[in-house]
Amino acid sequence: MYYDPPMPSTVICISHTTGAGGEEIGRSLGERLGFRHVDEGILVEAARAKGIYPEAVALAESRSAGRQIEVDFGRIEKTETLRDLIRDAIATVADEGNAVIVAHAASYPLANRDGVMRVFVTAPLELRVQRVSERDGIDEKTAAKRLKESDKQRAAYLKTFYGVDEEMPVHYDLVINTDRLDHGAAVDVLAAAATA
Repeated sequence: MYYDPPMPSTVICISHTTGAGGEEIGRSLGERLGFRHVDEGILVEAARAKGIYPEAVALAESRSAGRQIEVDFGRIEKTETLRDLIRDAIATVADEGNAVIVAHAASYPLANRDGVMRVFVTAPLELRVQRVSERDGIDEKTAAKRLKESDKQRAAYLKTFYGVDEEMPVHYDLVINTDRLDHGAAVDVLAAAATA
């Protein structure tokens, strides 16, 4: 039987829960691999494609977005049109390759592409609360409320953009628990997996 080994990844999508360290890991991984780190650049790319303000595209990602959004002085676009622009921008970045895409649930629209590694970075809630409390200089009760809202927004985003009722580990190629792996070890694991 012939075994066709996986090709090295040219795009790494990193989804993460707030306080798990996904943003920092994504940035460090991009530096290690010599890849672009793309986060809010997705919104800029999407806006540029339609000649509108990035802030209008960002609004399309929020739970409070209505059916239409004012994208320029008096110019209205359907919210779903703006969401399509975000998905198209993700595909454009993937087509160009050599990128670490952090957030925007990029793992979902790129799930069936060759050369894409989908990663979920998470940690136990108690640890995330502690990290957010320390990072933002707030008490743990306030941090816990922020994380509850952040997790709720994340679930709503996946449902709205991709029809995902429940996020599952099988939606990803690798799940990194930053309670078990520190920042450096997580980057080492991901870099090794991406180049295998």
